[in-house]
Amino acid sequence: KDEAGRPLSLAYRIINRDRDGKYEIEKHIFTDPARNVLFLRVIFRALQGEITPYLILNPHMANTGSDDHAAVGADALYASEGDVSLTMKSSGAFVKSSAGFVGISDGLTDLRDNGQMDWTYDTTGPASGNVALTAELSPLASGEVTYDFTIGFGQTAKASAQAAEQSLATGYDAILARYNKGWQEYLAGLSALPQMVGTTTDGGKLLYTSAMVLKAQEDKTYPGALIASLSNPWGETVSAEESATGYKAVWPRDFYQCAMAFLALGDHETPLKAFEYLKKVQVTDKTPGNKGATGWFLQKNHVDGVLEWVGVQLDQTAMPIMLGWKLYEAGILSDEQMVKWYREMLKPAADFLVRGGEVNVDWNKWQVTPPLTQQERWEEQTGYSPSTTAAIIAGLVSAADMARLAGDEAGATLYLKTADDYAAKIEPRMFTTAGVYGNGRYFLRITANENPDDDGVVTKNNGRAVMKEQKILDGGFLELVRYGVRRADDGAILDTLPEFDDQTRVDAFRVKYDFTFAGVAGKFPGWRRYGNDGYGEDADDGLNYGRMTPGQRGRVWPFFTGERGHYELARLRVENATVPADKIEALKNTYVKAMELFANEGMMLPEQVWDGVGANSPNHYTIGEGTNSATPLAWTHAEYVKLVRSLKDGQVWDYYPPVGKRYGK
Repeated sequence: KDEAGRPLSLAYRIINRDRDGKYEIEKHIFTDPARNVLFLRVIFRALQGEITPYLILNPHMANTGSDDHAAVGADALYASEGDVSLTMKSSGAFVKSSAGFVGISDGLTDLRDNGQMDWTYDTTGPASGNVALTAELSPLASGEVTYDFTIGFGQTAKASAQAAEQSLATGYDAILARYNKGWQEYLAGLSALPQMVGTTTDGGKLLYTSAMVLKAQEDKTYPGALIASLSNPWGETVSAEESATGYKAVWPRDFYQCAMAFLALGDHETPLKAFEYLKKVQVTDKTPGNKGATGWFLQKNHVDGVLEWVGVQLDQTAMPIMLGWKLYEAGILSDEQMVKWYREMLKPAADFLVRGGEVNVDWNKWQVTPPLTQQERWEEQTGYSPSTTAAIIAGLVSAADMARLAGDEAGATLYLKTADDYAAKIEPRMFTTAGVYGNGRYFLRITANENPDDDGVVTKNNGRAVMKEQKILDGGFLELVRYGVRRADDGAILDTLPEFDDQTRVDAFRVKYDFTFAGVAGKFPGWRRYGNDGYGEDADDGLNYGRMTPGQRGRVWPFFTGERGHYELARLRVENATVPADKIEALKNTYVKAMELFANEGMMLPEQVWDGVGANSPNHYTIGEGTNSATPLAWTHAEYVKLVRSLKDGQVWDYYPPVGKRYGK
């Protein structure tokens, strides 16, 4: 940390204390920048008499918990599956060690029997499965003892052992210094970072952490592959028998948020690599299994570009165009480069946003007719979505700029004509004038057809039943303002806000919740994705998401606090192009501070936070604490960074001037 307490590295210290006060375990965790090795320093402290520490390692080789082999040595533990090997080395010899199968012959099963380690199996033998390795360390009567452990990876047992041994020999101090130096150099290269600190309320602690967390979620094998999260949502109840990607994958929408955050920080290299990477996940005639339309971007992909989910989400086809425009505006892409990327990647995307076509890849054979999208940003419903349409329009207007640069006047004319048509039909398609709340006038989350007043329905999802469209609101309409498609004081926007914010509504359809935090004055706003959201823990029994029961309930997502902060900034700019400092300060102390309070002790921002509704006995969350959904969520960190930059600039970072000039009159 620096003198102000801002983190300068992602090396973490974690302290676990026994509830009865008998012992304490302190762990220092980081990686060796020179090798495929995780370094772990562990300090055991005996606080009330003798303790015996045990080490448990449950490897998941090749991304699954099955088909693994395990073996032990005097000061090492080994695991492998195919050409993926792991070796864990220790600075001190083990008293005992054992390899076994989880639930049958592993160390935890042994210790649960009588509190002692009785089994000492050298290997799991020729059989494979879900394995665990156990080592007994020397008893500690009092005081503390320090162990260093290294976990090396390689294609062979020899390679993983060599890596672990070399890191252990290099030592804690040297490797930690090298690791810290890498992060310090990265932070020092972020030109906008120092100027943004003044727009935080914690002295920049979360801002510095967010910069590193976002960078850590760029894949190291495929530069530019920005994943959604290093986590698997509700991972403790997800079976490890089969590979489960979780959020460790590329969604172009989450990807866009991260790339824009890097730009906001002053990092020009990472968003450029990210932009170039996008070609890997665009559908072409060479996409494996594709027999249909091209130009659109795949829903979800592994970092190597291999497709995983193949739904069509039109905002994810618009956002690569939007990112390209921002890179060009920032001078990161030259005229020549912009023209090249327009012709190779962005024109096909823009053409798809105009014409659509029949997609035919894997399970998905569907006729796309923009701006109606097969899936909106929550990947659940088909129809006309305000947030999706906002991105499509911004993408097409941006594409028109590129087309002119490339001498494609016909393309520019087509894109603007189409964007104008989509923009003119936003309210007729998505704004009800006969709703069930308030004065009946508000944007819907999504409409299945072009009539928002026809009693249409949203389909069953995440355990929640079919529901009338007019009962479901979300914050997607605010994206119309963010990108410049509608002014912040537009009548339809203003009509929607009271219904969106209504906290007297029955919980099933309520979206906004206020939070209070111990020792902090004031209330802080948060919003759910939409009314009737079922993507979360069961409110009836508190159990994890995944059973698709009617009680599942999606909770408050912190990045919506950032989205609302952006809207409120845009609303102030309507009143005064230069927002007064006291108004910026008020936004900072509401929206920036709220997001900082939603972060955990390790400065990680979650996908969802506990909002106090429903059963809580299994987890015992506190209000505003991250749930087990996903932490850290890259989108949340990105939204925080962008909000800080927006308030520092007095201008919404994701705003597109050509869009605002065309439609924000």
